[in-house]
Amino acid sequence: MSDSQTSDFASLGLPAPLCATLQNLGYEQPSPIQAQSIPSLLEGKDLLGLAQTGTGKTAAFALPVLSRINLKQNSPQALVLAPTRELAIQVAEAFQSYAANIDGFHIAPIYGGQDMRAQLRQLKRGVHVVVGTPGRVMDHLRRGSLDLANLSMMVLDEADEMLRMGFIDDVEWILDHTPDQRQVALFSATMPPAIKKITNNYLNDPVRIQIEAKTKTVDRIEQQYVMVSPARKIDALTRILEVEDFDGLIMFVRTKTATVELAQKLEARGYSSAALNGDINQKQREITIEQLKKGKIDVVVATDVAARGIDVPRITHVVNYDIPHDNEAYVHRIGRTGRAGRSGKAILLVTPRERHLLRSIERSTGQPIEEGKLPTSDELTNRRVTRFRESILETLDSQDLSEFTKLVEEVQAEANVSSDEIAAALAYMAQSSHPLFVEKDKLLDEPIAVRNDRGRDRDRGDKRSGGRKERSNQPMDYYRVEVGRKDGVKPGDLVGAIANEANMRSSNIGNITINDSHSFVQLPVGLGEDTQRLLSKVWVRNKPLKLQKTDLDHAPQEKRGRNDGDKRRRDNASNRKFDDNRGNRRSGHR
Repeated sequence: MSDSQTSDFASLGLPAPLCATLQNLGYEQPSPIQAQSIPSLLEGKDLLGLAQTGTGKTAAFALPVLSRINLKQNSPQALVLAPTRELAIQVAEAFQSYAANIDGFHIAPIYGGQDMRAQLRQLKRGVHVVVGTPGRVMDHLRRGSLDLANLSMMVLDEADEMLRMGFIDDVEWILDHTPDQRQVALFSATMPPAIKKITNNYLNDPVRIQIEAKTKTVDRIEQQYVMVSPARKIDALTRILEVEDFDGLIMFVRTKTATVELAQKLEARGYSSAALNGDINQKQREITIEQLKKGKIDVVVATDVAARGIDVPRITHVVNYDIPHDNEAYVHRIGRTGRAGRSGKAILLVTPRERHLLRSIERSTGQPIEEGKLPTSDELTNRRVTRFRESILETLDSQDLSEFTKLVEEVQAEANVSSDEIAAALAYMAQSSHPLFVEKDKLLDEPIAVRNDRGRDRDRGDKRSGGRKERSNQPMDYYRVEVGRKDGVKPGDLVGAIANEANMRSSNIGNITINDSHSFVQLPVGLGEDTQRLLSKVWVRNKPLKLQKTDLDHAPQEKRGRNDGDKRRRDNASNRKFDDNRGNRRSGHR
């Protein structure tokens, strides 16, 4: 089945509720891997899918799994193995999105670095799908906490990556502990001998699907990515647009809803913008493109399908607000600029969890993408002040100001103030709607510290909570958060959530004291109000933090903080010992 024969998901045999969910999520048509895989998997056939990361493989196996789930059976019916915790989390989140209209569906992501007790409780309550990394899945199988007796489907995602990371023996061990009659879907970008061996030994007459990579980017397009915090994406984008000298710009998002929402936000920030998606009729589409051509609008926010065929000479920039899951889509997107021999620039916003998609694009195109930095508050201030000075000088040169000079002299005499003070007041009035001096914002001014996840730590514990050897000596304030021991929270949970969401180095987080119903966290003095509001809304252990600054009278004693820090170090040492023991057990399981 070719993608040209399949224009929607309903024609693939998916049930109506799933198709409705996909429509709500803004999915317009299946990718080639989805169009070819879904019908075969729905028929219960084993499958070998050869395709690069970013071609839409997750939906290719998740949608058939959800189509066949028996909600009355609370033991795992599908197991997805992923090479890294980041991919396991992403796959689990995708399942949750697709299952939005499936009441009672439960999925458990299990991976190293997460509290084992929380995973045990989740598995004991009953789940329909398990997504995990090989090491942690083996741990649960040995403990007897993961029951695969009713497993009907197993998915090996990025099998060649698991081979590269040394997990293939583990994968075979897990396969040997699954029922003989289960369906297997194996996805891999390449077909090395070890993957071919697994295919021959564990897949039954599989359907083979191969999606050829055709992505080649244009040399004259300057490509750049910027690492951003998910919660501050729009603020980061605004900074980028302020410093980029663009003429026309097209911005890509994943869903129809996002085109409208983002266009409205940009309008509110002073950019003439319009949305372009599959729900917009042809006449309005033509009007929007014509306005872009004539300079009546400067920014078009579009989905991939809606942007096809756009050829507007004044498009100098393409911004990937949402990184595409399909590498081919990335090439099509940035091809909207740099046309007919002209140069162009493509900017890609990447969140820490999406780094593997960035690397996939680089591998697929054969070109590294340069990392760019967000302009700091000081840089934005300098740029705004420079422009303001230039506008003053231009006005002095081009306008007759005699009447205004007379008015200033009158105000000066009446108020007994200097001309400098009057000029300063006028400058303040002129910039009141767009302040010259940008307020400091740690979430945007400091680079995001990201952990190297290229497989070196495999399934080991999350080093964010255990590797903070150097703690900042800067002054600290105490904050109270409304999660505690009864919620199962651990110091590492708070460190990870705060560091990720606030774009803060973990070494800047001080002592953590966990009580039964709440906890205390030390954070640097001068934490901005925006950051505090952001952290208040962050959820940890299924509860919002509701972070609030507290005075010393209500803060824990320093001794308690140190004791809790000692406990945290003991916990981390215990986790490392557990993982090392598991590694020793693994080496001898064959």
